[in-house]
Amino acid sequence: MQDKIYAMASKSSRGPIDLPGFFADLVRCETRLYNALNDRLRERHGIVTSQFEFLRFLRDHPGSRVADLATEFAIGIGATSKGIDRLEKQAWVIRRTNPSDRRSSLLDLTAAGLQLVEAAEATFTKALAELTADVLGGPSGPAAAQIFSELRSVLERDQIGLPTG
Repeated sequence: MQDKIYAMASKSSRGPIDLPGFFADLVRCETRLYNALNDRLRERHGIVTSQFEFLRFLRDHPGSRVADLATEFAIGIGATSKGIDRLEKQAWVIRRTNPSDRRSSLLDLTAAGLQLVEAAEATFTKALAELTADVLGGPSGPAAAQIFSELRSVLERDQIGLPTG
């Protein structure tokens, strides 16, 4: 299967794809975008991108468990729980006992958490649009977005890249 994937990825209308170069570009773009969004969110709302993503997920999936966030973001349960602890200390998230399994908690946003995520989402979306407009606003933008969506779907479907702990 890997040989088939490599052969398919190595052929394009413009010649072979440099897979290590593609990976480097992908990771460096993600890092630079994440850092820039961290800066903007910290400056305007006192949070960082990972906190915004947790808050947004909880807004869209009330009653989630720590394990649900860990799965969504492909990070460990311990790191996720510590992140939720920080949000809880700020009174943006509350934990309530899971009636189906008293060993776990269900997570919800507080009114302050909902207000924060709504304001931060406007900042986040505007900043991301500014950072990507030159490329994604061009004719290949929708195709690029579609390719990344498909790649993510395949990785998630096949449970690739999940943390071990």
